[in-house]
Amino acid sequence: MVKAAAKPGKSPGKKGRPNADSDDDAGPSTSGNVGKDNGAVASRQGASIGQQTSGIRNKQKRGELYHKLKHQKEKVKAKERRKKQKEEAKALEAGLEPPPKPLQHTIDNQREADDTMVDPTDEEIMADENDDEFAAHFANARPPKVLITTSYKPSKIMYTFLSEMLELLPCAEYYKRNGFPLKKIVKFAANREYTDLMVFNEDRKQINGLLLVHLPDGPTAHFRLSNLKLGADIKGHGRATQHKPELILNHFDTRLGHRMGRMFASLFPQDPQFRGRRVVTFHNQRDFIFVRHHRYVFEEKESRDRAAKDPSKKKKAVVARLQELGPRFTLKLQSLQKGTFDSKNGEFEWLPKKENKTSRRRFFL
Repeated sequence: MVKAAAKPGKSPGKKGRPNADSDDDAGPSTSGNVGKDNGAVASRQGASIGQQTSGIRNKQKRGELYHKLKHQKEKVKAKERRKKQKEEAKALEAGLEPPPKPLQHTIDNQREADDTMVDPTDEEIMADENDDEFAAHFANARPPKVLITTSYKPSKIMYTFLSEMLELLPCAEYYKRNGFPLKKIVKFAANREYTDLMVFNEDRKQINGLLLVHLPDGPTAHFRLSNLKLGADIKGHGRATQHKPELILNHFDTRLGHRMGRMFASLFPQDPQFRGRRVVTFHNQRDFIFVRHHRYVFEEKESRDRAAKDPSKKKKAVVARLQELGPRFTLKLQSLQKGTFDSKNGEFEWLPKKENKTSRRRFFL
């Protein structure tokens, strides 16, 4: 009697069980092939170690090759590091300047070039600024006067936050919402010669939004508000005085960012009182606007004079430091609308679109 030939990949005596010697589906199988796989896979230039080993289906072999490639990469890095350290030591011994350190790659310094980047000294930009909605403020013809209100039924946390915002903005006043729709509040504020309207939104006792309306002709900006920390929760915080603060605007580089910077600047008076040493900062990084409120403090401190022969001799020096006053929070622009608030027929200057976000290194502000 002739036995049937065994199927490939299965043991002839045990039906349905895969043969231990067969690795047809397991990718590179034998341990002797790891070195060959190493050479073939490492030839994929520019790929990470995970990408180089992702084609190996056998988990054990994939792990072995991964650790081997990683070990080789760490050895090359250590060798380069030791070489640089020797070069720096030789340069210092010879009295020469050590070789420059390579620039670290970050998303910020690899930002894609944007056609809308502006130069503040550009004549076209200056002409636009002299004719925009904020020109009267920067010409000191219209001092800032800000109305602050909230969503319906604000919580205790909102009232604490508003009290700190009234300290941050010296020219702001608070009015209770009292169930009025936003369009009526905009008309009310414009008729009483307010220059700006700020509406803070709250959801489940979390302050999560800001609507900023420049009066009387707009624009209207909607922001998502996150990472709120009140002054009482900041370690070593201080209390703000009644002095007018200085204003710092960082990295508002595009046309849109320049416009947002002017909108924030219109909330503050143009004549800061430096005696109060208060600073309000709007720092834009990767389209997130970080808002901080500080006081800079000058202190006289004693330190050991290392140049003196007497170790007990001390020298006095004036040291500057920052004391945070609060609140601190982060804003993310959601939309910019022409004119005052109009949810139905409003025309938008800018909206976030997926097709515009072609790269994680592209930013709009």
